[in-house]
Amino acid sequence: MEPFIVSARKYRPTTFKSVVGQEALTTTLKNAIAGNKLAHAYLFSGPRGVGKTTCARIFAKTINCLNPAPDHEACNACESCVAFNEQRSYNIHELDAASNNGVDDIRSLIDQVRVPPQIGKYKVYIIDEVHMLSQAAFNSFLKTLEEPPAHALFILATTEKQKIIPTILSRCQVYDFNRIRVSDIVAHLQHVALQEGVKAEPEALNVIAQKADGGMRDALSIFDQTVSYTGGNVTYQSVIENLNVLDYEYYFRLSDAILEGNVVDALLILNYILNRGFEGQYIISGIASHFRDLLVSKDPATAQLLQMGASIRERYAVTAQRCPTEFLYQAIELANECDLNYRLSKNRRLLLELTLIKLCQLTGGTTPHKEEMKRGLEPIAISTETKTTASSPEVVRSDSKPGTTVPEKKAIIEEVKVVKAEPKNVDNEPKAEDELKVVVDEPEVVPTRQGSGVAKKKSLLDTQMGLSLTSLVNENSEKGEAMIGNENGDISTGKGNNRFTEQQLVTAWKAYAEQLDKEKLLKNTMSLYLPTMKGDTLFEVAVNTELNKQYITDNSASILAFLREQLKNDDVSMTITIAEGEAVIRPATPRDIFNDMAEQNPSLQKLSDEFGLELS
Repeated sequence: MEPFIVSARKYRPTTFKSVVGQEALTTTLKNAIAGNKLAHAYLFSGPRGVGKTTCARIFAKTINCLNPAPDHEACNACESCVAFNEQRSYNIHELDAASNNGVDDIRSLIDQVRVPPQIGKYKVYIIDEVHMLSQAAFNSFLKTLEEPPAHALFILATTEKQKIIPTILSRCQVYDFNRIRVSDIVAHLQHVALQEGVKAEPEALNVIAQKADGGMRDALSIFDQTVSYTGGNVTYQSVIENLNVLDYEYYFRLSDAILEGNVVDALLILNYILNRGFEGQYIISGIASHFRDLLVSKDPATAQLLQMGASIRERYAVTAQRCPTEFLYQAIELANECDLNYRLSKNRRLLLELTLIKLCQLTGGTTPHKEEMKRGLEPIAISTETKTTASSPEVVRSDSKPGTTVPEKKAIIEEVKVVKAEPKNVDNEPKAEDELKVVVDEPEVVPTRQGSGVAKKKSLLDTQMGLSLTSLVNENSEKGEAMIGNENGDISTGKGNNRFTEQQLVTAWKAYAEQLDKEKLLKNTMSLYLPTMKGDTLFEVAVNTELNKQYITDNSASILAFLREQLKNDDVSMTITIAEGEAVIRPATPRDIFNDMAEQNPSLQKLSDEFGLELS
């Protein structure tokens, strides 16, 4: 029984023509041999398993061949080629710099360089992993590398070119090897499978090629492993089971759930994948790659960037037609953001689930949450007597003459949903001297009436628009307080009267501040001053300046509308006070410090005046 030889060694290229994926480099080397323009030192750099050492051996054999072929390949029949193939050639020396990295090893190499070759023209010294040499070894090698004997030629190979000192690089011709393309690896694996009598599906070989990450040696090692697992019948399913690779099917299921906006299915698929032992970052990076593949599949011009089998390529093309381009852009961005934040997150699974929820919301599909929201909203019919024409928003004052209006600067709320709203009993509520009613929708000039006419007007507006924003400002000059609300201390949003805690209030307060992109001053004010509960529905905001108080007062209507919607309570009201003795003090400047010191010691000011000293 013949001993088993792994495919990476058995099918190692022996000619430049058989080297896979490095056509540019092999052509350059062949032309150098044909023109007899050989350098005395070469540096081959690149990732692992792409053919650096193999090309060095082929190059060494070819330049010593006694009868080269017309295409400048080694004949494999002369004495020099036979000796090389039988690994007994004295013209080619290989040194592993990882284990021979000292000065003494380089000195021994230098001594060998002086001996001329017995057969052929050149003695070739291949130093593998040359970046492992010590600094002293590099320095002792410089002179010989720069001016070697005419018969000596050096080929240095490394995976980390950046670790080699510049004086070595400047003495070599540098050849950078690229990662081998997936299509080239698949073609070579099909050749090996044919030679070995192994049945292999193209999709299975494509998975092996992608797993190899551009290295042919890794691809052949994985191929041998898979052949041993399957007994000679390499299928797609057996490869993903053996290599523990996440199947494309799960990504397609996830994308289908996301396109339908089905959060439940998306979370269940994620849970199943996690239970199979896959790392979360591997999953999210796979989702990002999946959406990227869908994006490039939408256009036939970019479809060639999709490196996979024909059957899966066709499925990507079909699914891509269902995905809007804008959705794919946003999905890739969300997945990439999750990938970047994954390592820093303390609750990584929650981060993955939140990302899937956001992805489901991109399509506007129907989710259980949206169904619940729809059930909670009951539209009502609007009477023809209350319909209005589109015009600019207005502010109606209760103390103004009938028919007078005050135009508002800007609409506070962009979209108002019509819901049922029950009028509140305002008989026992205190009345304010100055009442402002902010109408946000298609407004009209509403005449004011005395007595019960006010309550009737409010009920009419509530029924028409479902949202009546009212600001009641009652300022006390002595205390510096402002009470924000309507006749009941309320801005009605039709959300109910749910109880809430101070923590929930603070959370909603911060949420409103976070969504402010243009109002930077208001955002900073709300972030600095947080509300505190003063009753079941009343809270207080204590600020330090009149300006901060004015910021919040001017935007109180939209703030309260947002808080009522978030907290689902119609009775939320707010008071704004200026805290006495807690004014924000600005940091002292060098001039302030100097003035304080000068007050305590006038000689400092005199000294500054006499010598013309200035603060820097």
